[in-house]
Amino acid sequence: MLVRKSASFDSTLRSSDITPKDAAEKYQQDRRRFLTRAAALGAGALTATHLPSLLNPSQTVHAADKLQAAPSKYTTTENQTPFNKATSYNNFYEFGTDKSDPAKHAQTLHTRPWTVQVTGMVKKPQTLDIENIMKYRPIESRLYRHRCVEAWSMVIPWDGYSLSDFINFCEPLPSAKYVQFTTLLDRKQMPDLPGGYDWPYTEGLRLDEAMNPLALLTFGCYGETLPNQNGAPIRVVMPWKYGFKNCKSIVKFHFTDKQPKTTWNQINSQEYGFYSNVNPSVNHPRWTQARERRIDSSAFPKTIPTLPFNGYADQVANLYNGMDLKKFY
Repeated sequence: MLVRKSASFDSTLRSSDITPKDAAEKYQQDRRRFLTRAAALGAGALTATHLPSLLNPSQTVHAADKLQAAPSKYTTTENQTPFNKATSYNNFYEFGTDKSDPAKHAQTLHTRPWTVQVTGMVKKPQTLDIENIMKYRPIESRLYRHRCVEAWSMVIPWDGYSLSDFINFCEPLPSAKYVQFTTLLDRKQMPDLPGGYDWPYTEGLRLDEAMNPLALLTFGCYGETLPNQNGAPIRVVMPWKYGFKNCKSIVKFHFTDKQPKTTWNQINSQEYGFYSNVNPSVNHPRWTQARERRIDSSAFPKTIPTLPFNGYADQVANLYNGMDLKKFY
């Protein structure tokens, strides 16, 4: 599916939006390395539709490795949030509830070894190793808007492959209508785990949402494997939904015919809907959703209008035809 560039993909650049020189130079270096490798491998190797099985990886990827990610057609024209801001201002409650807590405390998370369960309504329940999952499809870089329900936003280059590829590998049964994601729960690795929540953290999607080409199974950002505080070693990114829908440090994909339990919806369904599509016309009781604070390279982030579906309406609005998006928020 080709992504049509609409007005929502354009932006008026200010000096504060310009990518820092060191980031631009790093991108060019990475791009040259990629093109050199592409020439060596040959175009056929990069465009192959079938790679080695998940059960027989061709190469091992270790935590903190660089990722060889190809440019993607799924991207925004906006300039990215600096790496140091995207990795130091996070929500990952298992490591504390303040924005700076995950960067300070998530280093206790061990991302190797790491396995992921596939359960529920699938042809074959199984347990997979993260190394195998990462090598199942070529990794690509996608520059996506990221919108938090707390009315701040970033633009982040995520690295992964389409979630639909992994779901197809899982072979859900025709009766499966939803997929639920579950985050790791390990109190030894998460000594700052706050009380008052029904752990482990869970999120979920309708299968047609999860199969949309924009949905990304994510292993890295900024050309490197995910930092712990950003959801290492595997997470999902749904750019048209609020950030809490993007489950981090996933240990299980569960396929079901019923709408699954999701953590924030269970805590307060009046404030956190199951769908949680970015919608500037539906405010959260504590935060307006009409505008957002864009965290960028400037010392004083600007406030900008929020776009329906976070600017991705051309690609996803058809998923919700006929739905009352104020009632089914």
